Amino acid sequence: MFKLSKPLAALFLFASVTAHAGVFDDDEARKAILDLRAKVDALSKDFDARIARMSDNKLDRSAALDFTNQHEATLAEIAKLRGQIEVLQNAIATVEKRQKELYADLDARIKKLEPREVTVEGKTVEVDPGEQKAYEGAMETFKGGDYAAAARELGDFVRRYPGSGYAANAQYWLGNAHYAAQNYKAAIAAQQDVVSNYADSPKAPDAMLNIASSYLELKDKKNAKKTLQSLVSKYPESPAAATAKERLKALK
Repeated sequence: MFKLSKPLAALFLFASVTAHAGVFDDDEARKAILDLRAKVDALSKDFDARIARMSDNKLDRSAALDFTNQHEATLAEIAKLRGQIEVLQNAIATVEKRQKELYADLDARIKKLEPREVTVEGKTVEVDPGEQKAYEGAMETFKGGDYAAAARELGDFVRRYPGSGYAANAQYWLGNAHYAAQNYKAAIAAQQDVVSNYADSPKAPDAMLNIASSYLELKDKKNAKKTLQSLVSKYPESPAAATAKERLKALK
């Protein structure tokens, strides 16, 4: 079953609560407008009825003055109610505008958290933005020459993202970071993980070549030759195999 990441789940919860609040306010305002319009209609009908009665009856001066006052009061009340309707309509328009802006902002945030497609060793894979940032950050550290720090960052990456599309590469460069830091036993262990766990990765032959180089640095020619021979046998068409053959000649 698909599960939302914590950042995505939080954003969806925020959207749900905010949307509910916005709809509630909007509905209340619309109800108020309907009530005010009903009052305007009622006043208008009452006013029309008074006009009709006035036309059917002869009014004395006092009655005519009273009617005029009522007429003005009714018009003032209608104008007041129409003003309130306009205020509420503007309020609704403002709420709707804010909701559109909110959803546009929310959509942009969600897109930043969504997995994206990247090409790794010729294969298209999906990675999370945080995952990609962590890998690229570790590689920048490696390129900067701080191999001890790069080894820590790459080691942390493979622990956090064992199923990542970057995992094989991260494991391979972890081995290279150890090798560059002259930690040859750690380099062998890291590259052996590439060979064991990512045998189909294009990095696997290179990992074996690195293992052989680490053995040579440890003055273990026997295991170096064994690794090179295994490389040629397992990945005969790889560029690493061609290099391995040359090294085997030199080791004779």
